[in-house]
Amino acid sequence: MKEIEILVKLKDSKEKTLQALKQFTSHGVKSILDIYFYDPLRTELQPDTNMRLRNCLRLRKKEGKFYLAYKIDYFDNDDQWTYSDEHETSVGDFETIMNILKNLGFRELVRIDNKKYTFSTPEYEIVFEDVQNLGFFLEVEKLHKVADNKVAKTKQEIRQFIQELGLHVDEELNAGKPELMLKQKK
Repeated sequence: MKEIEILVKLKDSKEKTLQALKQFTSHGVKSILDIYFYDPLRTELQPDTNMRLRNCLRLRKKEGKFYLAYKIDYFDNDDQWTYSDEHETSVGDFETIMNILKNLGFRELVRIDNKKYTFSTPEYEIVFEDVQNLGFFLEVEKLHKVADNKVAKTKQEIRQFIQELGLHVDEELNAGKPELMLKQKK
């Protein structure tokens, strides 16, 4: 599925952010652990010199369930992230899939531990994220399929939506939380 979203770091407090988001439908709070893996033999599953992941393999633990995902990121001519193709499936047992990945030669790259406060409108999923060791983030994702020639327009609509929330945010991040964590470790 094509994932079109905008991620920004928040400058406002958790309280102010949640106050701004309470106008939308709340879907509760979830604790999520994401573990990203790399393959020492396959360069496409390794961070580049700028700690950017263009493809990634992720194991997610969410509410006692486990999901394995492979993501492929796409960038425009200015090397700005535009969208991702994400292929995700549920898996039955966390320790078993960890052992399978380890035995296939994959190595743990980074862990992202966060609390996600999820809201929605008919058009968007809005997630306030409290990420351990990184801070507060806001992610707004388009809920409906978008044609390839409408990606740029859709991203501009998401930017406008974020601006209308009245929150203080940093510039749009051209990286995900795994890349931010890797840069912080470096």
